[in-house]
Amino acid sequence: MLGEGPTYDQHTGTAWWFDILGRKLFEADIETGVVKSHQLPQMGSVLARVDDDRQIIATETGLHLRQVKTGALELVTPIEANSPNTRSNDGRVHPCGALWVGTMGISAEPGAGAIYHVARGVVSVLFDKISIPNAICFSPDGAIAYFTDTAINKLMRVEIDPETALPLGEPRVFFDHSDGDGGLDGAVCDADGVIWNARWGAGCVDAYSPEGKRTKTLAVPATQTSCPAFVGANADRLLVTSAREGMSAEQLGNDPKAGMTFLLDHPVKGRFEPAYLL
Repeated sequence: MLGEGPTYDQHTGTAWWFDILGRKLFEADIETGVVKSHQLPQMGSVLARVDDDRQIIATETGLHLRQVKTGALELVTPIEANSPNTRSNDGRVHPCGALWVGTMGISAEPGAGAIYHVARGVVSVLFDKISIPNAICFSPDGAIAYFTDTAINKLMRVEIDPETALPLGEPRVFFDHSDGDGGLDGAVCDADGVIWNARWGAGCVDAYSPEGKRTKTLAVPATQTSCPAFVGANADRLLVTSAREGMSAEQLGNDPKAGMTFLLDHPVKGRFEPAYLL
């Protein structure tokens, strides 16, 4: 229904992603193509490796420690746990081991969410009054963070401390898509500093140079593309999630692959995701 939050564990060759509204976590062996589905008790949207046995998952109540073998969940860092009208959305781990994670209203209520910085369980608000947090990713040297509020459709850039992932200044507009087709959604930053951003409603993934120029657009056979991830032994492929949320029967008839997850053929110079430090 709402594919989101893809990531890849190079230690096991496994890709992970969520169906947020379906409360499911998917696990895929990239080499064999075998996919497993795990039911979740809450809406989850972000997963990061902790170690061989554990993962961290962002849900509507905060960060949960997940046991890989059993799927058991333990709430370790509450975030908006007492707010029944919000849930987690986009997020990514910085090379220093800190997590940036966004929240939003269940029905995308204007300004109901925020973007948080979580370091070893300490939660700090970075940006508030966010409607739909997305595109959180970091430059290869860890000195720049990117993010967007899809409701505003401007990709933002902010300098951060590479040691802590905390902002050093105010965000500025990196790419203005406010009058463009579709909405800026999830993103990843490759080894050359190129940002690959899924464009919701436009059926594509766009590449942006570190200078803020859109340099390439890759077509995806589902209109509501939501988030890319680097996968494979060399992190040289893009996995892209999509959604069928909010689509009418007629729209689904014209978009039969809506909600599917795709592997794109275009080669990329990806990077592996760092582990989250408890």
